[in-house]
Amino acid sequence: MENTEKLKNSKEIVAYLVEKFPACFVAEGEAKPLKIGIFQDLAERLADDARVSKTMLRSALRQYTSSWRYLHGLKAGQARVDLDGNPGELLTEEHIEHAKQALKESKERVFASRRTNTKEKDEKAKKPRRPAVHKTEKADVAAKPKAAAKVPAAEAPLVKVDAATLKVGQDVRVVMGKFPVPATIKEVTKDDVQVQLQTGMMVRVKSEHLVL
Repeated sequence: MENTEKLKNSKEIVAYLVEKFPACFVAEGEAKPLKIGIFQDLAERLADDARVSKTMLRSALRQYTSSWRYLHGLKAGQARVDLDGNPGELLTEEHIEHAKQALKESKERVFASRRTNTKEKDEKAKKPRRPAVHKTEKADVAAKPKAAAKVPAAEAPLVKVDAATLKVGQDVRVVMGKFPVPATIKEVTKDDVQVQLQTGMMVRVKSEHLVL
């Protein structure tokens, strides 16, 4: 059974044209100059071919005639060929010059694009890279237990002292600012309590500022 699946892109269609019209289209080397109006000839020959649409055929023909190898083949003394390879009119000087200019511009665009890509690669290569972290190092980092978060003294449970039980030499904590400060009772009076901080400083505070 004949394959009727539509050709999907210009590359497939060009390959199909090379197969169907080998005296006109070539797959390698310099291509032959095509007859002016070759699209209409192709449309007629392939009118009953379900594999090729006119839209895709036009696109494929444009790609074929703008390729470097086709433009290289447009030289003085060359004759245009029809689908069966029959030679026709010779190329005019105007068409040859147009082909040379098109080829030059196409190559310049490609080379400019390559230079840009090369420059970008060089710039990326110059940038300092972060040292790679090996899997074993990553595993070590993951395996290390996180340091236990320090709990501020202010978050520790506070137990207020009973003023009646206070005595000299007793260790307490003095609520000063945000955090209780360790201290030792040096004197207990009716109105306040004298304590000595760990720094050696002696201070007097109310008993309600003392906690255990």
